[in-house]
Amino acid sequence: MTRFVHRLYLSFYVFVVIAAIIVLGYIGFSYYNLPLEDRYFHPDYALLKPSGLLGHGLGIIGTLLILIGVFSYVARKRIKTFSRVGVLKYWLEFHIFLCALGPVFILYHTSFKFGGIVSVSFWSLITVVASGVIGRFIYLQIPHTIEGRELSLLEVQVMKNELGVELKTKHDIDISELKDGKSSEIESQLRAKNLSGKDYRKVKQLINSQKKLIKRIERLDMMQSIFRYWHVAHLPFAIIMLIVMVIHVVVVLTFGYKWIF
Repeated sequence: MTRFVHRLYLSFYVFVVIAAIIVLGYIGFSYYNLPLEDRYFHPDYALLKPSGLLGHGLGIIGTLLILIGVFSYVARKRIKTFSRVGVLKYWLEFHIFLCALGPVFILYHTSFKFGGIVSVSFWSLITVVASGVIGRFIYLQIPHTIEGRELSLLEVQVMKNELGVELKTKHDIDISELKDGKSSEIESQLRAKNLSGKDYRKVKQLINSQKKLIKRIERLDMMQSIFRYWHVAHLPFAIIMLIVMVIHVVVVLTFGYKWIF
């Protein structure tokens, strides 16, 4: 997947989540702004209440989106059979998309009214979403292969050394003489070598890659440690959310609440 197409996918994900928030908010604005005791008299009460046609549907769809987002990513990451299906990074982004869109639907399903055991699931859900966004940021700071496997410190150092060798052998540039200089000074030194336009852009790209790898090496251990601690916080809330969600669904079905089925 090219970088441009990748950005289109990310933009689409963000657009869908924001559009869902705006559209659903617009549809039920007058209803959600009423005090709870007055909502019964609203003309859209039967449609928007948690057991209503739209309200109930949002709960079902939101739950399915979360379940698909969680278990598809876990399957891709943990089950060997699926280890070669797509790039893990893209699966992570799809996981985050579904697990951001699902809670939006569930929020409108509750019509902003939640208490008791459901509130435990809801706030666990909010914690999981927030920590997921933070987790993605941490994940991006750790170098990965194109398949999504984390690179070790030694592997990153080898990549850095290979870039240094390529600069030295192909362009007679010693990266140690350039990496500590300012961008303007580096550009001046490169122009002094009278490189062609194509070679100049290639060398600039190699130097930028080299500098990024150096920074990542410096913080790799710290980021990997933070990521491990992040899992300790993210996973329990996700499990609590799923357990309470299942209990909620069982209770709803036990009391005979059905949607369009």
